[in-house]
Amino acid sequence: MENRPLISIALCTYNGGAFLREQLDSILAQHYTEWELVIVDDGSTDGTRSILEQYAARDKRITLHYNEANLGYNRNFEKALRLCRASLIAICDQDDIWHPEKLEKQAALIDRHTLVYHDSEFVDAAGNSMHRRISDKLNFYQGHAPEVFLYLNCVSGHSILMKREVLEKSLPFPPDFHYDQWLAFNATCLGSIDFVPDALVRYRQHGGNSTDILAFKKAGRNAAQKVLEMERESGWLGLCASQCTGQAQQLITSLHRQSIRRNNSLFNVAYGVLIWQNRGTLLRILKKSATSQFFYTLRKIWGAKVKMIGQ
Repeated sequence: MENRPLISIALCTYNGGAFLREQLDSILAQHYTEWELVIVDDGSTDGTRSILEQYAARDKRITLHYNEANLGYNRNFEKALRLCRASLIAICDQDDIWHPEKLEKQAALIDRHTLVYHDSEFVDAAGNSMHRRISDKLNFYQGHAPEVFLYLNCVSGHSILMKREVLEKSLPFPPDFHYDQWLAFNATCLGSIDFVPDALVRYRQHGGNSTDILAFKKAGRNAAQKVLEMERESGWLGLCASQCTGQAQQLITSLHRQSIRRNNSLFNVAYGVLIWQNRGTLLRILKKSATSQFFYTLRKIWGAKVKMIGQ
């Protein structure tokens, strides 16, 4: 049999006892067996620790780490990733269910790429199919253009298998931004990414999800929150401009400058024009009609002074 590389799987837990056994069982059932599972618990107060110790006693590929103080979601994942030893690293959530061929299919594809991801099926808290996939909402991207990930993201953390160089470029994770989008952006700065079209994870949706891919929580944002998001967008663009070179950096730098002008005025048409002129990359993930893409772009031009009218 061919010598297959070790894959490190980073799993963070926090009060995950309700779903954790299903996830761990699905990892143990992987057809690809050359893996280590690095688990960092962030101060769980339910039965999570007991479950972890039961599984670690059964399989020497599992190592456990416990935080003395709660680090929070992003920092805990950062710690778990730093503890991974392999040149290939996968990210795992505590409440999903992996397809038995997940690691095998991703490992077979990653050779010429920096990161490989896949589609996922939404399931409810009980594990029942919601008959929807991530690809129903977003266009998946294959290539090496980091600009694709400036405004949108189709790479969910739980679907990532990446090379260590991506992690090294991405650490430490910047606060206030999604770590999976950051990893996807840096992976395309370094090389190319690809995806497996199969749904290789049953992606559980429940009240404790840290991400909101189905947009359950976006309704009802007030003006102050919208202004904060706008300012955060500018911060994100500035951060991204510092990570890459060449034409991508030039475009991102221009977008950053125009977004700052937008923030400090009623509106900035030039910002929208720049986005629209580059919509082939900037809006590639947006699975909408040209009309919807236009109105998405139009919403980007309005500054804080407009958003605060009536407040």
